Amino acid sequence: MSHTVEKIGGTSMSRYQDVLQNIWLKESNNTLFNRIFVVSAYGGVTDRLLEHKKTGEAGVYSCFAEAEEPYAWQEMLSEVEEQLVDINTEMFSGATLAQANSFIRTRVSEVKNCMTNLHALCSYGHFQLQQHLANVREMLASIGEAHSAYNSTLLLQTHGVNARFVDLTGWKQATELPIDQLITQTFSGIDCSKEIVIATGYANCQEKLMKTFDRGYSEMTFSKIASITGAREAIIHKEFHLSSADPRIVGPNNAVPIGTTNFDVADQLSNLGMEAIHPKAAQGIRKSGIKIRVMNTFEPDHLGTIIDNDYCNPNPCVEIIAGRNDVFAIQVFDQEMLGSPEHDIAISRLIKELKLQMVNKEADANSITFYLAGNRKMVNRLVRLIEETYQYAEVEIQKVAMVSAIGSDLKIEGILSRTISALSNAGINVVALHQTIRQVEMQCIVAQSDYERAIKALHHALVEQENHGDVISEAIAA
Repeated sequence: MSHTVEKIGGTSMSRYQDVLQNIWLKESNNTLFNRIFVVSAYGGVTDRLLEHKKTGEAGVYSCFAEAEEPYAWQEMLSEVEEQLVDINTEMFSGATLAQANSFIRTRVSEVKNCMTNLHALCSYGHFQLQQHLANVREMLASIGEAHSAYNSTLLLQTHGVNARFVDLTGWKQATELPIDQLITQTFSGIDCSKEIVIATGYANCQEKLMKTFDRGYSEMTFSKIASITGAREAIIHKEFHLSSADPRIVGPNNAVPIGTTNFDVADQLSNLGMEAIHPKAAQGIRKSGIKIRVMNTFEPDHLGTIIDNDYCNPNPCVEIIAGRNDVFAIQVFDQEMLGSPEHDIAISRLIKELKLQMVNKEADANSITFYLAGNRKMVNRLVRLIEETYQYAEVEIQKVAMVSAIGSDLKIEGILSRTISALSNAGINVVALHQTIRQVEMQCIVAQSDYERAIKALHHALVEQENHGDVISEAIAA
């Protein structure tokens, strides 16, 4: 019998009792086994170890890298250690608690010693801290995944389940291997038909996953394990359904769970910061012909959403209304740009270097507007660099919201006019509008304050009034 590879996110992991009952102890095809789980750190832990993903608030890594206060990172790492021990105390007791605490205290202690020695070494001019920061970042990130994976294995064992802890973090590993080789070697001797396998979401390899994926590294690990081991299905467990809109905005009775969609739609959602899976991580799964199933951790009997490369809705319709309200619109006006791609190329390169996400862009004869997501500090730096590079350019920055209508086939007559009418009837001004020839997404730029009202208005007009229950079909069983 073939196996599944399943990823569990940090928010779900924090509710470990729900994960235990709804996922790990829930039989699939009359067995607990034939399942490999890739687990994230418990919710908020990676934010403390690196930096807060949304606010940019400093974590251990940020304190170490910036070194404004030489020993602040040590104090913060000790605080994180106690946070992890508190999680252990909530989960275990007696000898099992002692075992869990010993594991994580040893790991944190050795990381702290390594970073202290590195800091001392880099006080000499021949050694520059900047050259080692990427490795420090990876090492710190690995703590959270090692902790949650080890705890998960212990938890299953205390319930009498044969479970194996697979540590891909490369802890004290002699040499770094290419990720394909690392996973092939690691899983070659494992018989998942006889045990539940719990693997760390972080994998230390030659490719340095954080360099490319940053905080999305666990999705790449998940993707690689699924494709290399030949999984029957790749399953992502989240704290919500993949629905026609956020039920917290449009109401739980109005949001419709999506039964089936394709990787193209998933990529559009990812671009809006609502990742089902990172697009690059999905490539290996898609090319291997493996379907992805997105499931709600807290509704284990629901079949979830199938993401299938070959799917196209038989009846063209809007499947999802989604968006983000944290977009920076950077408008660059320069009459010297007419007929030349130089501005576009140069500014796009700056955006990449500053690690800002380009959500979209638009242009006319003398101006380009870039719609970006990312740290405000980096956005301000981008504006300064543009002004320094193009002294005659006028650069404006504006916070806006983006609301999108998405579907595997949006070739619907009159959809543009219905969209504008829905927003207009709700008293919402459209700042900009984007629709491509492929017609899988239509983006409306509105004022940040109008974000939720725009989501509600478009969902009501394009989904609820269309009664899409018969075309947003239920997922098929595994």
